[in-house]
Amino acid sequence: MDLHLRGKRVLITGASKGIGAAAAEAFAEEGCHLLLAARSGDQLNAVCERLRSAHQIDAAASVVDLRKSEDIARLARDAADIDILVNNAGDIPGGSIDKIDEATWRHAWDLKVFGYINLTRMIYAQMKARGGGVIVNDIGAAGEKFDANYVCGSAGNAALMAFTRALGGKSLADNIRVVGINPGPVGTDRHVTLLKTRAKHQFGDENRYQEFQKGLPLGRPAHAREIGDLMAFLASDRSGYTSGVIYTVDGGISAGWG
Repeated sequence: MDLHLRGKRVLITGASKGIGAAAAEAFAEEGCHLLLAARSGDQLNAVCERLRSAHQIDAAASVVDLRKSEDIARLARDAADIDILVNNAGDIPGGSIDKIDEATWRHAWDLKVFGYINLTRMIYAQMKARGGGVIVNDIGAAGEKFDANYVCGSAGNAALMAFTRALGGKSLADNIRVVGINPGPVGTDRHVTLLKTRAKHQFGDENRYQEFQKGLPLGRPAHAREIGDLMAFLASDRSGYTSGVIYTVDGGISAGWG
């Protein structure tokens, strides 16, 4: 299926690895030009170089910390001509209410919650002035299937779900679509880190983290590319009547699996 994305310009945050890098690959295969943002310059540049070589597209790196307002403003200026924004950066830690102190909570939300909101505010205004665009928020299924051992993430994701629906419910008036994706478990480095934290808390041994994956649908977490492909489809005009909604990709976990 041709997604009619060739030549579109896409900004992806958190693009140095995991879902962000998989999304970058999906958009590059469709012929999009990329602006990839993350804190890790070496990893980011490696992704850009690989995608430029493999797909003959433009791919630029922007090393930013989206917790910093000045970095967000600089990134928005560099992205003045983009057609698609994929908000993906985030590293909210696992832990129960007694394990996440205020400083940790604020540090996590400054990136995943306020980073999404503040960058979207600037990019939305630019898209509106240019005549339209698409914003895709990578959120997380813990925002709808709450987890006391991921309380900071559950609360932050629920806030971003509300933000996505509220903004996307009216954004077509500005010819802008806003959609969200709630991945369940995805086989990324961050996924393993969260499971190790849970295993240490529950078993006293982080190396037992794989025990939590045995009961997953198909016996595995999602592949990062399965999320990246959905991002590309939702950003395309094949999904042109879609806004203000959240797509859950968790193999049926939130619908009652297990």
